Amino acid sequence: MFRFFRRRSGELSLEQLRKISSPRKLREVFRRRQYAGPTAGLAPGYVQANLVVLPKALAADFEQFCRLNAQACPLLEVTSPGDPEPKQSAPGADLRHDLPRYRVYRRGVQVAETLEIAPWWEEDLVAFLLGCSFTFERALAQAGLVPRHVELGRNVPMYRTNRPCQPAGPFQGPLVVSMRPYRPEQLEQVRQITACYPRMHGGPIHTGAPAALGIEDLSRPDYGEPVPVHEGEVPVFWACGVTPQAALEQARCELTITHSPGCMFITDWRDEQFYEPPEDRAG
Repeated sequence: MFRFFRRRSGELSLEQLRKISSPRKLREVFRRRQYAGPTAGLAPGYVQANLVVLPKALAADFEQFCRLNAQACPLLEVTSPGDPEPKQSAPGADLRHDLPRYRVYRRGVQVAETLEIAPWWEEDLVAFLLGCSFTFERALAQAGLVPRHVELGRNVPMYRTNRPCQPAGPFQGPLVVSMRPYRPEQLEQVRQITACYPRMHGGPIHTGAPAALGIEDLSRPDYGEPVPVHEGEVPVFWACGVTPQAALEQARCELTITHSPGCMFITDWRDEQFYEPPEDRAG
C-alpha cells in the first residue's frame, strides 16, 4: 500500500506543486526535499518516466529484459555508467536527487525508501528510464475519460499477475498491471486513445474479470492505492512500469534502485513527441 512520508516543515502541498508548470522547477523542488509524494497530475504535457538503476555488469541483461517485455518496460533512455545525468530527456538533471522518492534493494530485499540516493551511488551504476502511463492518462482526461485514481487524488492501483515475463539473464518475474475502471460503452475509445502511445505502455492487455490475471481482490493492490469500481463499470488493465521492480526482487542483485511506485522522474520531453497514430505505425 502506498504511504506518504510524514509531512515535514517547508514541504509543499500538491496544490502548490500543480501551479508549477516547469519540469526543471519541479525537479528542483524534489532536490530540495520539499515533496515526497506521487507525481500524477504534475507538469501537464510533459513525459514522466519509471527509473531503474543497477550495476553495469547487469545492464545488458536488463536491457534485453526490457526489449523482450517492451509493453511493460518501454525503454526511453539509458545513461552511461556512473553518470546520473539523463542527457537526452532532461539535460542538467541528476537522477540521484531529482525524483520525490526512491526504493533501494540489496539482494532483492528492500532496505530503504529515501528522498535521494547519493549515499548509495556507485561509479558503475547505469540508469534506465522507462515509459509511463501518465502520458496516456492526460490524453484520456482531455477526452473526458478522467481515470478514477486521478479524480480521487490517489496513486493508481497496481497488481502482480499470473502472466510471466520473458526472462533475460537473472531477470524474470510476473507482469505487473495497472487498473482503471470504465463503462462498457467507453472501452473502445479508451483502447484507441491509449494505443496511440506504444512507448507509454500502449493499449490495454486485458479487460474484465481480474481472476483471468490471477488477481483475487481489486481492493488490495500490490502497489498504489485501491479505487472503487462502480456498478456497471469494467476493470481495464494495462502493462505497468513497476514490472521491473518485481523482476529485480527475484534477481537478487547486490544493489538496485528504483523510483517509489507513482513517484516518477519528470522529463523535459513533451507528450506529443510520443504520439503514434496507427497510420504512422503501419508497416
